[in-house]
Amino acid sequence: MKIIKISVVALLALSIAFTSCKPKDADVQSAIQQKQTSDITVSVTEGVVTLTGTVADEVAKSKAEEVAKSEKGVKSVINNLILPPPPPPPSPLVETIDAMASAVKDAVKDHPTVSASVTDGVITLTGSIKKDKLPKLMMTLSSLKPRKIDNKLTVN
Repeated sequence: MKIIKISVVALLALSIAFTSCKPKDADVQSAIQQKQTSDITVSVTEGVVTLTGTVADEVAKSKAEEVAKSEKGVKSVINNLILPPPPPPPSPLVETIDAMASAVKDAVKDHPTVSASVTDGVITLTGSIKKDKLPKLMMTLSSLKPRKIDNKLTVN
């Protein structure tokens, strides 16, 4: 009977000792947060670490997880870190307008008295041109599919 009581007391003492030695979630959270960048939020519940926030790349995401896993008292890590979205692709309209401006420049090069500009897909023609040359120029410019051709040419 005495051995049973001593065993129960010893078992109780050991369980209290092991429980009190275990790091507290708040301490684990603080230790991990100090090792992370300010863009990462750390939360700890019963030894399970959750990482949230935005990181620059996959390497930074993996490194943050490794840092969290290496802390004493961590049972597991839930890595909810995200990467920033990629930059949007260049606008096809901008590329089209730039290509159009180049094509318009080529179209009017044979007409030294004609000036042309492209703004928001609208071709504006100024200067003068001979009557027989105008239809060919207009067809060439129309084939570029501008929003509009603003013809301010003086026809000779």
